[in-house]
Amino acid sequence: MKRFALKIKIALALAVIATFVTASAFARAGKQDFTLHNQTGVEIHSLHVSPHSADDWEEDVLGKDTLASGDSVKVTFDDRDKHVHWDLKVTDKEGNALEWYDLNLVEIEEVTLHWDAAKGKGWADIK
Repeated sequence: MKRFALKIKIALALAVIATFVTASAFARAGKQDFTLHNQTGVEIHSLHVSPHSADDWEEDVLGKDTLASGDSVKVTFDDRDKHVHWDLKVTDKEGNALEWYDLNLVEIEEVTLHWDAAKGKGWADIK
């Protein structure tokens, strides 16, 4: 009987360890991760996502790449980054920029950018 109880304790301990390992693997992704959809009709040449409290824009998330209209990109964060509110800036090849401020990326999964050239107005749909 004691041997059976020991096996149950070992099985339970292994199940608990497996649960923690699985949970920590999922927790590695930043809670601020989101997908950006470009529906502007214009190719995006730079994408900056900076903490709302920052005084300047962080590096270009796209690097040397661009984001064609109709395409999407997954923006990921380090799991150690604890900022909740972020600012977003995109520019086209001429340097024209659209900016959005104080986005709660913990609650946002998708951002779809739009541009109405006739009105000279940009907006974002947020999910």
